[in-house]
Amino acid sequence: MSHFLPVKLEHASRLINHGPTVLVTSAHGACRNVMAAAWSMPVEFTPPRIAVVIDKRTYTRELAAASGTFGICVPGAAMMDLTYAVGSSSGRDLDKFEAFGIEAVAGPVLGLPLIEKNCAAWLECRLIDEKHTEDAYDTCFAEVVAAAADPRVFSAGHWTLDDSNQPLHTIHHLGAGNFVRASAMEQARPLDAL
Repeated sequence: MSHFLPVKLEHASRLINHGPTVLVTSAHGACRNVMAAAWSMPVEFTPPRIAVVIDKRTYTRELAAASGTFGICVPGAAMMDLTYAVGSSSGRDLDKFEAFGIEAVAGPVLGLPLIEKNCAAWLECRLIDEKHTEDAYDTCFAEVVAAAADPRVFSAGHWTLDDSNQPLHTIHHLGAGNFVRASAMEQARPLDAL
């Protein structure tokens, strides 16, 4: 039984608007894959649309193109080593889910393999046909059709990052296997205009 709760689609962009490293999942027929991606962002709120860079030579891109779908999972700090591992190996050589013991749940709309253990959130996405940007820049656009998050870090459309949920704080890749973890939140104070 999942402890994740659905996220209203109007809030789905907030799951990645702070630029975390994400895991991109894909499946076509009996084949599946997962890879790490450092570049993703929301591009539209209604309907929710995102962009993610997926190199055209990757197995993930091949499966996503064939199925017209992919998943975005937002790993927490507890998943840093696994995030680096799936980003440093090819799904053409092994089933990463099996090789690294990754438990997947089926997405509610598209049936995509999604990861909840040690992840803060996920999004199920339907690919938007944008051949020029895909071919020229490896940037894939998609509409978010379902989203969910761990309520310990994201609920009612907002993030809560504090000492109680550090293993689920999102991570940001700095290169060469180095990551930084999102830390506790601070509230801005209103300023009076001069």
